[in-house]
Amino acid sequence: MQGEVVSVTGELLGWRNDAGMLATYLKITGEAAQDISAHELHARITSGKRRGFGSVKVEARIGESSWTTSVFPQDEGWFLPVKAAVRRAEALEEGTTTSAEITLL
Repeated sequence: MQGEVVSVTGELLGWRNDAGMLATYLKITGEAAQDISAHELHARITSGKRRGFGSVKVEARIGESSWTTSVFPQDEGWFLPVKAAVRRAEALEEGTTTSAEITLL
């Protein structure tokens, strides 16, 4: 399962906290979310422990930009945080539809 690549296309969503800080993320649903959930379950069973917040370590790629991060479970799916440097390099902003390739680590 390690090294499996899942592809996702969706709208970049924004989340703001009480201080107004913005995090931008890509919501992962459908078959891609099921693949990530299966990977997380397999990793939890084989290691005997759960990563923080149930996260899964990944390498993500949008356009020419790639970075290592984690995806986190959210409302029957997962979310992929998209760094500001990636958004700048790929000319992305909240509300933009984009595609990502996610390698499960």
